[in-house]
Amino acid sequence: MEIADKHRGETVNASVVLKPGESATDEETFTFCRGKLVAYKVPKIVEFRETLPKSAVGKVLPKILRDEEEAKRKS
Repeated sequence: MEIADKHRGETVNASVVLKPGESATDEETFTFCRGKLVAYKVPKIVEFRETLPKSAVGKVLPKILRDEEEAKRKS
């Protein structure tokens, strides 16, 4: 998901939910993404979460994720 950035305009942010019992680090996530994505799509920020906000039909709500990230940056 993209988030606003003063210097670049937008920066890619990854919100990751791990399966129960699994673990990962930021660096492992970056390495995985570098192997699968073109350079401009590799996230600059990785956030591990328990859950993602979803609609009643189960779709992820990116606007809520963006709003939460902007609120964190302002505080």
